[in-house]
Amino acid sequence: MTNTDRLPSELRSPEPGTTALVTGANSGIGLEIAQQLLGHGLTVWIGARVLDKGQQTAAQLGAGARAVQIDVTDAASIAAAVQQVGEVDILVNNAGVNPGRDDISRTSLEQLRSAYETNVFGVISVTQAFLPALRRSAHARVVNVSSGTGSLTWNSGPNPQFDWERVKGGGLAYRSSKTAVNAVTMLTAQALGDDIKVNALAPGLRLTNLIAGMSAGGDPAEAAAGAVRLAFLPDDGPTGALWSWDGTRAPW
Repeated sequence: MTNTDRLPSELRSPEPGTTALVTGANSGIGLEIAQQLLGHGLTVWIGARVLDKGQQTAAQLGAGARAVQIDVTDAASIAAAVQQVGEVDILVNNAGVNPGRDDISRTSLEQLRSAYETNVFGVISVTQAFLPALRRSAHARVVNVSSGTGSLTWNSGPNPQFDWERVKGGGLAYRSSKTAVNAVTMLTAQALGDDIKVNALAPGLRLTNLIAGMSAGGDPAEAAAGAVRLAFLPDDGPTGALWSWDGTRAPW
């Protein structure tokens, strides 16, 4: 487990043949992560719930990109993806949904189920399924794309990534699911030790299609660079923490 407050400046250069899987990689931050990993010479599997979209994205990204259908809420889909992908060194659990900004007075159980099925149970199911492959890797890394709105510390006071007063109390389903992702990240890292480094990313507010009609947010590529840093941590790098996109430690 880590006690550092900042990611190391020196990252590990990936060996030839390094393979990554990015779920939800046909748009937004996931697409940018895939593109940046490809730029480092990796083979990158573009995980997409709709195969046609994944294939289109892989074709656009070019050499090194492969498409795989994976619905993180469907056990059969995950099992088929494991068989197709085979070996994996880097797993980026990026697929996520935001079912609404409602607070406790209006959030429905359907919203909660939707958020937890994808954002929490999906992360667990995909990680479990690919654990055998990750254990075979000499430098396995798991990156869980979380959210600064899932930090209980930041939720209880000023949040450097969001306008805390504006979002206070809202987004119960999404934000609580990301709090759960943070817990899953920490406990997974504790269970796996230093052999498989497991960290979570707080990407900040980004202009993506996570929220319908979203018109504000920073460049997804900036957040993706934070995920790539976690994917290329040195063997003595940290594990079991939540990190801001800028490489600084974010509080649970």
